[in-house]
Parts: sequence; C-alpha cells; structure tokens
Amino acid sequence: MTERSPAPGGLALVEALVNTLDIESGADSLDTAEGRARFGITRDGEAEQARVLRESLRAVLLAHAGHPPHREVTPLGDLLAGTPLVVTVDTTDGSAALTPADDRPLPARVAAAVAEALVAGTWTRLKACEAADCHWAYYDRSPAGRGRWCSMQVCGARAKMRRYRAKGA
Repeated sequence: MTERSPAPGGLALVEALVNTLDIESGADSLDTAEGRARFGITRDGEAEQARVLRESLRAVLLAHAGHPPHREVTPLGDLLAGTPLVVTVDTTDGSAALTPADDRPLPARVAAAVAEALVAGTWTRLKACEAADCHWAYYDRSPAGRGRWCSMQVCGARAKMRRYRAKGA
C-alpha cells in the first residue's frame, strides 16, 4: 500500500473507505472514533455495517482488476439496493446528478459515488491491488487501464521478485 493521489470525484470516498483496513498490519481505522467520524459513523452498529460495505466494495474492486474475491461477501448490489437517491438539477447550467436523499448514511453516499462514476466512465478504473497481503484500493491511471498493483515499487516489485525466485527454484 502506498500513498497516491485520491481517485476523482466521489470515488475518493469509496477508495478511502476500502483503505480503512490495512490487511498487512490488521489495523482498522474504523476501530477509532476519529476513523469513524471521517465517514459520519456516529451510532452503534454503523461501524460494523461500514465494514460489511467495505468488504463488498473490495470484492468489486478486485473484480475490476480481473481477480476473484478471496472470501464470501454480501453482494454490493444488495447493500446499495435500499439507498434512496434523487435526481437533482442545477438551475444555472441544467446539469443533473443522482444524490442521496439523506446525505448522512454512508451507503447512500457510496451509491451516489458509484452512480457518478458510472456516468463519468471511471467506475472500473477503481481497483484493488492484486497482492493478497495488500488489496489496497487505488485509481488506475495507466493509459491502458491494466494496472495490477497499488504500487509498482512495492507490491509489483514483490510479485515480480517472487515469480523470479520461483523460476530459479
């Protein structure tokens, strides 16, 4: 996992949520009050719901990178099905967008971000690193959109070194 510039638009929220768990160290920022506040989580039970949402998103981001998820998760569509979105229209320029009917619930904000990214054509560029000890979310800015790792210098280099060593063994 490395620091990169955040994903564009609402995808930054999705990226940030997926990256609340550092798989390598086991640190989960949703375990802290500050980490929960970052996503507007204030009530009992919301942190666990956010974790379920996070892992469903991670599974989709792994699929974007062409990899199956490593464990069973609740399908993202099931989690977002009940989130009320409304069409808003800007009266100055006539642009329209899907926005949460209530900005507070995290699933509604995620659903709006996904809808925005679908329209912008950026949804499938948000991926999860293929390294099993990472799965960090990153926005693939490569020209061909075929990025595999959150960082070529860290996860990519480790994977290539493992392949190289396996060939020599």
